[in-house]
Amino acid sequence: MPNSAPESHGSADREYFETTARLAVPGTAGGRSGVIMTPHGAIETPAFIPVGTKATVKTLLPEQIASTGAQAVLANAYHLYLQPGHDIVDAAGGVGSFMNWPGPTYTDSGGFQVMSLGVGFKKVIEMEATGTPDDSATRANKERLARVDEEGVTFRSHLDGSSHRFTPEVSMQIQHGLGADIMFAFDELTTLMNTRGYQEESVERTRRWAERCLVEHNRLTAERADKPPQSLWGVIQGAQYEDLRRQAVRGLLEMSDRFAESGQRGFGGFGIGGALEKENLGTIVGWCTSEMPEEMPRHLLGISEPDDVFTAVENGADTFDCVAPTRLARHGGIYTRSGKVNITKAMYRRDFTPLDPEGDHPVDTQYTRAYLHHMFKAKEYLGAQICTLHNVRFIIRMVADIRAAIAGGTDEYLAFKEDFLGRYYAGRAK
Repeated sequence: MPNSAPESHGSADREYFETTARLAVPGTAGGRSGVIMTPHGAIETPAFIPVGTKATVKTLLPEQIASTGAQAVLANAYHLYLQPGHDIVDAAGGVGSFMNWPGPTYTDSGGFQVMSLGVGFKKVIEMEATGTPDDSATRANKERLARVDEEGVTFRSHLDGSSHRFTPEVSMQIQHGLGADIMFAFDELTTLMNTRGYQEESVERTRRWAERCLVEHNRLTAERADKPPQSLWGVIQGAQYEDLRRQAVRGLLEMSDRFAESGQRGFGGFGIGGALEKENLGTIVGWCTSEMPEEMPRHLLGISEPDDVFTAVENGADTFDCVAPTRLARHGGIYTRSGKVNITKAMYRRDFTPLDPEGDHPVDTQYTRAYLHHMFKAKEYLGAQICTLHNVRFIIRMVADIRAAIAGGTDEYLAFKEDFLGRYYAGRAK
């Protein structure tokens, strides 16, 4: 473990990053393994951070989350603001205490929900751009429930239709109330279907919002001096445009340094956000990380597919989060070394082999595929719970193996990557 903080670009007093090994894959921006220190413990990177949207990783007890090897969880500011309210979570001692999770916690800013409400409940960001860009487009037969202006966002709750207002200051107040170790500046998330002109406006608006976040973050940190320190990370937008991505990083770094030089807290790290074309994922992540200081950790928002994780790690991303493993599990989908399996298919009705004989979580060999098939057909919640445990462990184990391979050097990493992805994608979903 590190024993002294590196040179600061405005990082938090008790949260910093130290590189432990480097990765140099030809044609990439370069990756690394390392350690992020937080008030609630260390996070060894690269690391996958399971999503606990409403202060719960769906279907799992915190003790079960811990059994997967998860080092931290990420909760959602928008959803916890609506229910039960950040004031209640604050009174409980923060989101970790509220959900009985003792380790590090992240919260996102609500920026993703602004986008999804704005285009009509779109739960995923498409990783390709098709058709003609249209800033006013929404999902078919859906109403736009969020409106962005310079000061913030006005939206209607997806729960009861009530009207609410998010600003950078409100997002900081919510996230401070939630008490996560790592939180993100309020940003405007665009899609690949937005025009270049709108992307330019949005990057600049996100920069202005980030400065307001830092001002409010410093005010609240001083006001809540009795609470564990929280680290605020800036969010990089810019879609598929290199100049906008680099501009975004440079602007936030300049801002962070300016705050630090005046004795205030700057950004502790960065989140790389927005719509990312799958085929250009590594290039876009590399644009961002090549502009970032070595001592600042980088989180890639919304990534979990195996090939995407390898690509992101090679280009300098440290941590990741995504709802895909848990969502897939709730529909009977599981990851295996030979690809995805849909356990609800009839072919598994009499399959008495283990759920995953190569898995290393107890549920992988304690339960058969026939039993899981029955659970889903009978609509029993236990099926989703078992598959969720398996999927979260599968991704966390994969990333832990990546981390170990990096420690062994680039050649060992490349050999592991070739073996893992070659086998995973050789088998199609079953």
